[in-house]
Amino acid sequence: MKKYHVIGLGNALVDQEYKVTDAFLAAQNLEKSIMTLLDESQQDELLSQLNKEFELEKRAGGGSAANSLVALSQFGGNAFYCCKVANDEAGAFYRHDLESAGVATRLKHQNNDGLTGKCVVMVTPDAERTMCTHLGITIDFSEEELELDKISEAEYLYIEGYLATSEIARKAVQTAREAAIDSGTKIAVTFSDSSMVKYFKEGLQEFLEPGVDLLFCNEDEALEYTGEDDFANAMAALLKRAKEVVITRGPAGAVIGQQDQRVQVPGFKVKAIDTNGAGDMFAGAYLYGITQGMSAAQAGTLASRSAAEVVSSYGPRLDTQSQQAILQELGLQSESVAANA
Repeated sequence: MKKYHVIGLGNALVDQEYKVTDAFLAAQNLEKSIMTLLDESQQDELLSQLNKEFELEKRAGGGSAANSLVALSQFGGNAFYCCKVANDEAGAFYRHDLESAGVATRLKHQNNDGLTGKCVVMVTPDAERTMCTHLGITIDFSEEELELDKISEAEYLYIEGYLATSEIARKAVQTAREAAIDSGTKIAVTFSDSSMVKYFKEGLQEFLEPGVDLLFCNEDEALEYTGEDDFANAMAALLKRAKEVVITRGPAGAVIGQQDQRVQVPGFKVKAIDTNGAGDMFAGAYLYGITQGMSAAQAGTLASRSAAEVVSSYGPRLDTQSQQAILQELGLQSESVAANA
């Protein structure tokens, strides 16, 4: 039995979340519902405008893979995160945030000058999130931040799609993949955001070659990546790159594709307030489920219920108590799953 259920690779970003209007996004010439990369001065100007018109709703550690690992950890899984922060206030905040959630790191051994990355999350009244990110020092995420011994000790290596934007990060991903294959660690990838598929498809293709065990994406990303206009065809195309494909469909739930079957996962009706982190929560809950012996249907139901809960409040995460309550609600505590196996 391996020490960690999942080890993740991804960006380390401090999220700053605001409730905004569509008119504000238009005035700032921001493309709604996707992530846009900014340089430091551009993000500072955006924050200046935001703080004139709106209040900061929440500040928390973020990053796609980090959010998923926090979810897994708070359900009761063991997680390790490879990332990069600076020795500034935001970096200290980020390290404390992960440690408080039970995610192991080696951030205390880093001493990097520079700025920790920040992600400005703007949520409109329709619950859509638009993000503007300055990667800061995480743009230099490299092989130096890898913990190859930890990869060998994990059941899954989880790779964040946002790393496709950086050549040195893509090289680090390749090294991590090779270590995973050598040690029998399964490989999971998330596309993370439609902007990655639209603008960095070649990088994502590198992550999927010569194949992975598990792929997460939403329906729009699946169609964009494959060039298909039919869901079933897109699923079939992705299954040529992954042994298992999980495609989320918002309120309609998700479809889990395996080589010999399709598992329909129901959606859960809630009043959506903020869609930020829904996909991350889904992936983290699903990874927790399958590493605890749950079936694809059970893990998918847990993931769908958890994602519905996270969109009903602001921020990309839930607290531990809320996640444990979901496990109890669905009867999916580890001991219950083991008894029914």
